[in-house]
Amino acid sequence: MARVYKDLREFLAALEEEGQLVRVKDEVMPEPDIGAAGRAASRMTDGPAVLFENIKGYKGTVVTNAHGSWANHALMMSMPKDTPTKEQFVELNRRWDKFPVPPNVLSREEALCKQNTITEDINLFEVLPLYRINEQDGGFFLSKASVVSYDPDVPDDFDKLNVGTYRIQVKDKDRVGIQALPMHDIAIQLAKAERKNEPLPIAITLGNNPLVTFMASTPVGYAQNEYEFVGALQDGVPTDIVAADTDPNLLVPAHCEVVLEGYIIPRARVVEGPFGEFPGSYSGARLQCEVQITRITHRDNPIFENLYLGMPWTEIDYLMALNTSVPLYKQLKTDFPEVQAVNAMYTHGIGTIVSIKPRYGGHAKGAAMRLLSTPHGMPYTKILIMVDDFVDPFNLEQVMWALTTRVLPSKDVTMIENAAGMPLDPSSYPAGMTTKLIIDATTPVAPEPNPRPVELLKDPVDTEKWNGIIRDMLKQMEA
Repeated sequence: MARVYKDLREFLAALEEEGQLVRVKDEVMPEPDIGAAGRAASRMTDGPAVLFENIKGYKGTVVTNAHGSWANHALMMSMPKDTPTKEQFVELNRRWDKFPVPPNVLSREEALCKQNTITEDINLFEVLPLYRINEQDGGFFLSKASVVSYDPDVPDDFDKLNVGTYRIQVKDKDRVGIQALPMHDIAIQLAKAERKNEPLPIAITLGNNPLVTFMASTPVGYAQNEYEFVGALQDGVPTDIVAADTDPNLLVPAHCEVVLEGYIIPRARVVEGPFGEFPGSYSGARLQCEVQITRITHRDNPIFENLYLGMPWTEIDYLMALNTSVPLYKQLKTDFPEVQAVNAMYTHGIGTIVSIKPRYGGHAKGAAMRLLSTPHGMPYTKILIMVDDFVDPFNLEQVMWALTTRVLPSKDVTMIENAAGMPLDPSSYPAGMTTKLIIDATTPVAPEPNPRPVELLKDPVDTEKWNGIIRDMLKQMEA
């Protein structure tokens, strides 16, 4: 049974126990110190979370980089912090199959997120230690919020309750902007509300159980509830949720740090941005929706959790690596059981690597086409590399071997023009349109011609034995 974290604070305590959290007690400036620390920590091997306890001009605390390393990612899943990435993928895939695990719905009195309530004179600047993440950001952004919304046609349909991650800019003391791109589930719900010129109720939650944050950034089906996935990833242990005060159909993490309740103003678009985004460049200023905040509940002494994002890798890349890879693997495996693994860790899956055991000529390319038609692969994946089943897609040295020894560019490279793309990808033109690239780095299978068949080298018989001998010798030297 996996260790279950009731809330962010239990996760931070576990990180600290494992040497994966540092506390900064000296006074720091909100800018540039917090963003700079998030950038620095995510560049370190096994970078720690960084907790700031004394921020000039603010009374609260801020934590960044909580998910920002493979060590922290493993601890989130209650695995040893030195667990290899491929093993984390396999374990995540195993737990995925436990879905659905219905959550526990707590009473208001049981939920720690209700310890304090603000209904008048709402001022986000007094509740949150806000700061610009990158120096040319157009304002203060909430980069690690989980946004809860529902389908206005069926408000009590729990399966269609959406928990998603969307970029949010603070626009005023009680108003924020939100980016709802067409490929996002919230955009479907917003369109239904705006057809009736009605507000869309939402709750913005900050400082969540780490697996709630993880699932909020995971591309699952529109009618698949993220809280039921959290229970699955907790190895069958339900997560705790509670109804928002302003709308009983908005169910929020019961022990999160802060809940901002309100609604998206219908048919209103206001300039938002620029913002330093995950591809490593600033997005321009654009017209985006706005949210009116009508109520805030929060824990005593709330911790503001935010993340740095910029040139990969940063915390957001660790957060959205395997939770992008596993859904794509599940969707692809249904139609192509020969698929062995999917690595969609690069820039939210804009670059994806798939290992497969082709059964006939063109089989790998067909699987590539299927991935490019999935809900996430269609708008995001731009460069897709197909490799043999004996190539580990998480081992870039092996992938480069496949590219350099298995690809004949004149026949193995395919481009698909005028395809859907990610608007935040600066190479897409116009924004949201791109050209897809498929590279088939698998060994040709009949009836595809293979004019130069080769026999692969195998490891010498005693390689594993000597692996153990050398490791033991190194341990003795260290002792």
